Amino acid sequence: MSGVRVLVGTRKGAFVLTADGGRERWDVSGPHFPGWEIYHIAGSPADHSRLYASQSTGWFGQLIQRSDDGGETWQPVGNAFQYDGVPGTHQWYDGTPHPWEFARVWHLEPSLTDPDTVYAGVEDAALFRSTDGGQEWQELAALREHPSGPSWQPGAGGMCLHTILLDPSDADRMFVAISAAGSFRTDDAGKTWQPINRGLLSDGIPDPDAEVGHCVHRLAMHPTRPNVLFMQKHWDVMRSDDAGDSWHEISGDLPTDFGFAIDVHAHEPDTVYVVPIKSDSEHFPPDGKLRVYRSRAGGNEWEPLTKGLPQSDCYVNVLRDAMAVDSLDSCGVYFGTTGGQVYASADAGDSWAPIVRDLPPVLSVEVQTLP
Repeated sequence: MSGVRVLVGTRKGAFVLTADGGRERWDVSGPHFPGWEIYHIAGSPADHSRLYASQSTGWFGQLIQRSDDGGETWQPVGNAFQYDGVPGTHQWYDGTPHPWEFARVWHLEPSLTDPDTVYAGVEDAALFRSTDGGQEWQELAALREHPSGPSWQPGAGGMCLHTILLDPSDADRMFVAISAAGSFRTDDAGKTWQPINRGLLSDGIPDPDAEVGHCVHRLAMHPTRPNVLFMQKHWDVMRSDDAGDSWHEISGDLPTDFGFAIDVHAHEPDTVYVVPIKSDSEHFPPDGKLRVYRSRAGGNEWEPLTKGLPQSDCYVNVLRDAMAVDSLDSCGVYFGTTGGQVYASADAGDSWAPIVRDLPPVLSVEVQTLP
């Protein structure tokens, strides 16, 4: 029977949770890197044994860790996120060197086909790629050199490149999202980029429908339909049917359209999941009731999923990288909270159970479906 591996990054280490296809009993491995902030941990779709983790502290800086045996052992790999060999600097838009604050790697996105190729989205917003398993990294500098770059501003969490989507039908196409600049697409493997924010409206910026300047929290897509994108924005849940060229709102009957996480069912490209949070100043579920909302119609019509989730006095948050799905026949959905719980549903969200509790605050959740 196939199984699943759930990869959990937390404020104080990483955890690896495994189960067979029934997803009823879970083995917990960890903490790996105890005491270290693991912003993201991700597995390679091309090799289930290959994992990458973003490890950072304020004292010792940023490392990338790699496992070649499914998380049993780890080795540190390249930490050279730099420009022209000088850590902490970057060639600025006018061609002169200026300080570049490298705070952390927010997101790691392994290649769909090559376990040695992995992308990293970092703060300050930049995109890097390694083709040798994380030993050496090169910046895809055309993104930062986009003419809109000088106008990018940080969101509340920093100026982070937090989402990377690879198009499975076109190796040259990639989507990224930056807080608080917006979403961008390349159609030529990173040589050029274009903003894809038409249709977004954001109060609080000088031009509410500007080309850039929107605080996008997360993008998601289904691999069989890569031209259809879903977005959880600072406010609004959005959809694009043309690879980001235009967007329309699908918040519909959600109790609030603020949140961070969004994902798509593994087998139903119109089934979408979000976790509404009360507001941008109150990062907890409305009325203290933890609810995942599901739309089976690609948006607008949403149903609350509550079975097994706390429905009173719950004031946790679910961060942007803390929701994932598996690809088993009955799609599993997983999310982690800032209260240290990881919830799982083996029936596409109809019912939930905590598979681990009392971890440090969860920063990321990723899932590998195992053969």
